[in-house]
Amino acid sequence: MMKRAPLASVSLLVLLGGCSTTGTSAPTVPQLSGAKGAALDRCTDLSTQFRFANTTIASAATVAAGSLTLAGKPVAEHCLVKGSMYKRVGSDGKDYAISFEMRLPKDWSGRYFYQANGGLDGNVSTAVGAFGGGPLTHALLQGFAVISSDAGHTGAQTTAFGFEPQARLDYGYQAVAKLTPMAKELIKTAYGKAPDRSYIGGCSNGGRHAMVAAARYPDQYDGYVVGAPGFNLPKAAVANIWGSQQFAKIMTAGATVANGKRTIADLSTGFTNAERALLSKKILDRCDALDGSTDGLVQDTNACQKTFSLETDVPTCSGERDGRCLTAAQKTVMAGTFAGAKTSTGTAVYNKFWFDPGISGNGWALWKFVNSQALDPLAAGTIFRAPPAFIANSLTVSIDDLAAQIYATNATYPEAGMSFMTPPSPTDLGTLKLRGAKMMVYHGVSDPIFSAADTLTWYDGLTTSNNGDASSFARFYRVPGMNHCSGGPAADQFDMVTPIVNWVENGIAPDSVVATARGTGNAGGVNAELPADWSATRTRPLCPYPKVARYVSGDKESAASFSCQ
Repeated sequence: MMKRAPLASVSLLVLLGGCSTTGTSAPTVPQLSGAKGAALDRCTDLSTQFRFANTTIASAATVAAGSLTLAGKPVAEHCLVKGSMYKRVGSDGKDYAISFEMRLPKDWSGRYFYQANGGLDGNVSTAVGAFGGGPLTHALLQGFAVISSDAGHTGAQTTAFGFEPQARLDYGYQAVAKLTPMAKELIKTAYGKAPDRSYIGGCSNGGRHAMVAAARYPDQYDGYVVGAPGFNLPKAAVANIWGSQQFAKIMTAGATVANGKRTIADLSTGFTNAERALLSKKILDRCDALDGSTDGLVQDTNACQKTFSLETDVPTCSGERDGRCLTAAQKTVMAGTFAGAKTSTGTAVYNKFWFDPGISGNGWALWKFVNSQALDPLAAGTIFRAPPAFIANSLTVSIDDLAAQIYATNATYPEAGMSFMTPPSPTDLGTLKLRGAKMMVYHGVSDPIFSAADTLTWYDGLTTSNNGDASSFARFYRVPGMNHCSGGPAADQFDMVTPIVNWVENGIAPDSVVATARGTGNAGGVNAELPADWSATRTRPLCPYPKVARYVSGDKESAASFSCQ
């Protein structure tokens, strides 16, 4: 008769079941199975029959096929569920809740998608699974059940929710933690089974949500699509305010511009459209051909930073500014801006930015000249600091104080901005990796608010933490020319949903992702910033770092003529 192993031994055997036990070999990473679809069992009665702690379902209704269209494509019949979690009266006497909507396809793929929204949240965006990369690849169109939320506050509270301690935490990371198990249970109730595979994705603050989830909840999702991640968002906000103070030094004295109901300084007078176009051209002159093709895109970003010189490659004005030169003062400001914000003692606040021709993009100017005065002071003042306080004048506020306050806590706000907004131990993703989960991260090289160089710093750290190669579970794609999540002179339309599913469920690693320029006739909307000499349907491969898309031969408008090397 065989003796039973002690419970401790059984537990040890279970733990070692997926791991190699020979010498010091790395544990075996499992290949996750594919999702299996199902038909929707119920819809309208979910409003009365679904039960989950701290959850109220306000409505559940069938949405007929074609009632919703995305990029000209009709969305199939689905169930729309609206509700809220954790209704409460905040410490400020205002009503709070984590409001959400969830769309459940009649013909379901077996997959669940958490749509992580951008900005300061505050609104329940339509749950279609869109998150950047062009609007043609919505998860809802691909049969996913999709959830979207306001992250715990409404738009009407946007200027003040940072004063409410719990609202801060929900916005930072707790809304995802609360919504995820509820969404999975709702799916189980609606289809008779839980999702086989779960994905989360977003761009900007949505990318931050996804990256935070990868660090905090690595057991809850199988695929993480992370776009332009503001994972150091408090630092980036302070840095952008610092940048506005630098541009104020070279702007036309007294120049103002309307911004909604407010009037703000017209910082663009310090660096005009013509001057940005000049800088963009000079970068192209030096760097465009580094990838083997002169085509208006700089693919070899690293080489460009070594090749291009702001001081010597851009003419210095000897007289009046005329759009064909930059003054010495302008060069000083631009050099500092790209080198990264610093305190008065020279301590870095945030990472550097890369020189790239996408500086000519309208999105670049919007963030540097407008949002730096209108949006970032709100976030840095009322959400990320302790105690919160409205910033009266962002052009004169102390950067030293702001940089210190994002780490501050007190009895009312026990978690600092740099704690509740950022992923803890962001390069320690061992649990995610060993589950067989995957990450795809993308970032526009000319992103003006969240530095693509900062994302690369993170990826380099992740690589170091994984013995010099993290590509088996996480890959980083730079998008040349692209501004924040989209726009700029770039091929900025691409599908990250299909490749993450293929990687997670079929083991097919995404060696490249094809990106398309949104020219005339594009169903997802035309990018008006495309150069006139580009094909309306230009394609380019997005290559996983450190590979670069290099021209081989053939049509320069086709991704097939380039190779990731």
